[in-house]
Amino acid sequence: MDAAGLAKLLSPAGWALLSTLPPYDEKQTLALSERLRRDGVDADLVAAALTQSRLRARARGKLGEFADGMLLTPAGLEQATRLVVAARHARRYTAAGITHVADLTCGIGVDSMAFASLGLTVLATDIDEIAASLATVNMRHFPEAQIRHVDGLSLDLAAEGVDGVYADPARRTSSGSRVFDPAAYSPPLDRLLALRAQVPALGLKLGPGLPHSALPADAEAQWVSVGGDVVEVGLWFGPLAPDGPGRSALVLGPTGGHLVRADPGTAGAHPPVGPVGAYLYEPDGAVIRAGLVAQVAADVQGRLVDPTIAYVTSDTLGLTPVATAYRVLDVLPFGVKRLRTYLRGRDVGSVTIKKRGTAVTPEQLRGQLDLRGTAAATLVLTRVAGSQQVIVVEPV
Repeated sequence: MDAAGLAKLLSPAGWALLSTLPPYDEKQTLALSERLRRDGVDADLVAAALTQSRLRARARGKLGEFADGMLLTPAGLEQATRLVVAARHARRYTAAGITHVADLTCGIGVDSMAFASLGLTVLATDIDEIAASLATVNMRHFPEAQIRHVDGLSLDLAAEGVDGVYADPARRTSSGSRVFDPAAYSPPLDRLLALRAQVPALGLKLGPGLPHSALPADAEAQWVSVGGDVVEVGLWFGPLAPDGPGRSALVLGPTGGHLVRADPGTAGAHPPVGPVGAYLYEPDGAVIRAGLVAQVAADVQGRLVDPTIAYVTSDTLGLTPVATAYRVLDVLPFGVKRLRTYLRGRDVGSVTIKKRGTAVTPEQLRGQLDLRGTAAATLVLTRVAGSQQVIVVEPV
């Protein structure tokens, strides 16, 4: 979206059009566009409004009903924090006694909205003019919040009265490619970390692929998953990390939030490795990213199937909210012909294929199996004690 498109949407005619559009339906978009133009609506306004309608529909998974009243860009929506996670961020600041938070890379304003909704004084900044403009619109229900088009790193935070800082640096190039080097973030990670000298209560939202080698020694690094998708790693410092430095995983699902943190008594310990037992556990991705699979193994009195693979097995069922449990039905060496014969002999016609530690492509394997039965099966392709195996399982 450019400045001209934003101006059209913010005009009385543009805002009225947005409020009267029907729920987004890709199949009806062309006909709706043509009808609006026949009715004399400006073609550029029609295009901008329908783009917003499409983005709002996409945003509901992240932002719920709040999306229906927001202005968005594709890049802004891509980087925006899911509302359920933004609420967790805000509660961390209030629990630490923070009263005035500076969101230095506010984007479309989701985290700033969460901060303001909990009564925090908010200073939201963005170096991008369009992003700052959208945040101003999206934060309109919080008139006491300040939104500025400025480089947040240029501010005198002490003079602003800020006692907590939050930032979510951009991790994509202008072409949309992901940036993995923390020095190439915008702003760079080292410049953000330097803010600790001014404001100890610093929180950073980063991509979940951040390597453990890049973690500062004084940070609580918390990987977060929502509905099974790992969405971020948060680095929390000072009073925002009340349990001190370390790694943790927060698993958010239908039953609420479940926290996994390294047990100081077993920190650095390697879980045992052994044969596949009666049950197989697939730890949540946040647990894996945080390097806390050993905690899952301890919780279910289990062991790894291979020292390099994040599958846990146990002889007894021990349910845990941070891993998916499967009942093991069979284990056999991997081979397409052997597997095809095995499945056809059991009238299997459809398979769910899970893999870890193997180069096999599930789509290609389905074609090679050429199954036509009526039953379904779940296959886990992985290494067991160093060899390629197929574990046939069913969900518990």
